[in-house]
Amino acid sequence: MIDVRKIHKFKECPEKALISKDLKSVDYCDSYMITKNTDDSIDKITTKLFNSPSWGDKLMHMRDYFVGRFGLKTGKRENPNQADYYPIGSKANIFTVIDRNENEIVMAEDDKHLYFRTAVMKKETDQETEIYLSTIVKFHNVWGKIYFLPH
Repeated sequence: MIDVRKIHKFKECPEKALISKDLKSVDYCDSYMITKNTDDSIDKITTKLFNSPSWGDKLMHMRDYFVGRFGLKTGKRENPNQADYYPIGSKANIFTVIDRNENEIVMAEDDKHLYFRTAVMKKETDQETEIYLSTIVKFHNVWGKIYFLPH
């Protein structure tokens, strides 16, 4: 279990992150960081971060039920892809990998209402590993703004 007091929130992505290449103009950006003693690969960290509990899957099924009525994409969560290595073009859980290196995996899911990118990045320090989960969003239209209003 992660101690939520040790989660740090930032309003920008980590410096030199691959996900930042797309940051010319975005409507929303955040990044969360924890420190952990781990020698896990970025692929294994990504798998762990996106392996949701059953209650999280139920919430996503509810989301899919409602947004599907508006013609938005819904996830196929019955068999999320989990692998030891996520090449560009593959699915990491439910998101498509669009860029990566040995320390970061950038994933995307675009729809008619918004442009969505999320990334998992690790940075080795002298004592621990910093693990970042970053998100950037660009709205395509008013529906993107409405969809993202609760955030």
